[in-house]
Parts: sequence; structure tokens; C-alpha cells
Amino acid sequence: QVHLVESGGGSVQAGGSLNLSCAVSISLYNAGCMAWFRQVPGKEREGVAAIHAGSGRSYYVDSVKGRFTISQDIAKQKMYLRMNLKPEDTAMYYCASGPSTYCDSGYWTSWPKGIGSWGQGTQVTVSS
Repeated sequence: QVHLVESGGGSVQAGGSLNLSCAVSISLYNAGCMAWFRQVPGKEREGVAAIHAGSGRSYYVDSVKGRFTISQDIAKQKMYLRMNLKPEDTAMYYCASGPSTYCDSGYWTSWPKGIGSWGQGTQVTVSS
């Protein structure tokens, strides 16, 4: 079981930035596909970005392209999400680690929460 811990959430005004971190308990070379998700109470969880931990190939949903950047630091065993924010980005953000095939296949956007490992989340609030 991979242990994941998110940090870096907070409250910012629209147009501001936050950099989320996800600390991973194993080498990223063994972490498969890693992704960031977000969820607002009463709404379905949404995948926003993914990275193939071995190759560094990255993937985004259309709503965050050009505003969010996913990255990784192999030596620090961390994944990051740099965000330039709008009010509609307000949500709890989670990181996940799972099968490497989820990234290249695009399945990461449909990732069932019972598969792989998940962190506890970090709250992001964006005011207008």
C-alpha cells in the first residue's frame, strides 16, 4: 500500500496561485500513474491532471489546460500541482497512485476510488 500525503492548500483570491504537494512513501519509479483529483460537496470527483511517474508524461483535462502544471521530483518522492486559480477551482484536492496503464490509456479520468492509493486531501478555496 502506497501512503500519500497532500499539502499546500489554502485560500487565495482569483488570479492567485497555489502549489500543491503530494508526498509519496515509495520511489516514484514504482508509483505507476499518479493523478490529482478534486471534489466539491454534492458533486462527483473530477480528475484534473495525471503524470506517468516513470516517464514524466503528463495529461490534463480541458478545464485546467494552460493554468495547471503537474510535475514530479523523483529524488524527493513528491508530485506537485501548480495552479493559477479561478473561483470554480474551489474544491478538496486529492492525489492518487495506481496502475501505470491508467495514464496513457486516458482511464485516469474515470479512476475508481477503490483502486490504488489515495491521500486525505487538501482544501483549496478561491474567492472572487
